[in-house]
Amino acid sequence: MFPDSLTTPRLLLRPIVLADAGEIFAGYGQDPEVTRFLLWTPHESLADAEGFVRQCLVDPPERKRTYVVCGRDDGAVRGGFELRRDRAHHVEFGYVLARAWWGQGLMSEALNAVVDWAMAEPGCFRLSGWCDAENAGSARVMEKAGLAREGLMRRWVVAPNISAEPRDCLVFAKVR
Repeated sequence: MFPDSLTTPRLLLRPIVLADAGEIFAGYGQDPEVTRFLLWTPHESLADAEGFVRQCLVDPPERKRTYVVCGRDDGAVRGGFELRRDRAHHVEFGYVLARAWWGQGLMSEALNAVVDWAMAEPGCFRLSGWCDAENAGSARVMEKAGLAREGLMRRWVVAPNISAEPRDCLVFAKVR
């Protein structure tokens, strides 16, 4: 099972709800700089953000859970965090952070909480994530959270905001 929520000194990761769509759209969903390396194109309207949230809500909760990353002080949505379990012993993650919050260590803080949770889960032996090989900021987030770079996956995924061809990605993991 995924956690109901996670807290850090500055953040609350809580399950996404439909009411978050407006903040997601305004904060990062429509920002081409934020979505540059992601697997989805920027939202063109609030309806796109609402459709995204609706999809998150119907994903099987034992296989995937999407959280919003909120400030503990104000409850405002700063980003998103997704956990996926493709095998019983392995959890994979992905994240996004609004540009206004870049460079403050927030995503490293959030990922540290996820690492602590995953490594304490009795059946979880591996937590992993990946990023575009050119996304130095995301690679640094994973390194700061104690994940080891395991390698380069050649032509791994299409980043539609950059190219229609698959791009190289770096994979990071923490194991116990």
